[in-house]
Amino acid sequence: MNSTCTTNQLEVMKSMEPYVVAHYNSPRELQAKARELLHKLNSVSNFEERKAILEELFGTYHPLAFPGEGFKCDYGFNIHFHGLAVINYNVVMLDTSPINIGAGAFIAPGVCLACSGHAIHPSQRSTYMTSAPITLEDNVWLGANVTVCGGVTIGAGSIIGAGSVVTKDIPPGVIAGGVPCKVIREITDDDILDI
Repeated sequence: MNSTCTTNQLEVMKSMEPYVVAHYNSPRELQAKARELLHKLNSVSNFEERKAILEELFGTYHPLAFPGEGFKCDYGFNIHFHGLAVINYNVVMLDTSPINIGAGAFIAPGVCLACSGHAIHPSQRSTYMTSAPITLEDNVWLGANVTVCGGVTIGAGSIIGAGSVVTKDIPPGVIAGGVPCKVIREITDDDILDI
């Protein structure tokens, strides 16, 4: 992990490398800008106004990315949408590192994508913050109240069951769930709805 973040904090935050930084070095002015934009976003319903706010807030905005009411994030510039993304109510993204969301993502109510963490040893916990990126590949579905921790990639087409805590990478094309989240089974043609 990179522990020298003071001079190039923004570059370190935008990199795909995990890092450690002293809490007092976090760029609070960038958080203030995000809070202002989120307040506007969560108080307007006009599509064009919301789109303009989302374009300013996110690092990579896609016109088919739809955050629901109550959406929260730390910075916004570290969130990257790569296609359709349906984001339900009260979703939180702690984007101290990049969060990449592939096309066809479905993110249910109450999901938390948490890049940030803290030092494990109690003597360092109030002093140091850790961070690692999160990647949701294409067509990932996160059930209600899922938590995805920093450093995790969820493979294309996978489903994470409601209430799961994802601490390790999940391969493509599976259903996974639990605390901690584990693969339950592969998704097969038997899962195609007969309609």
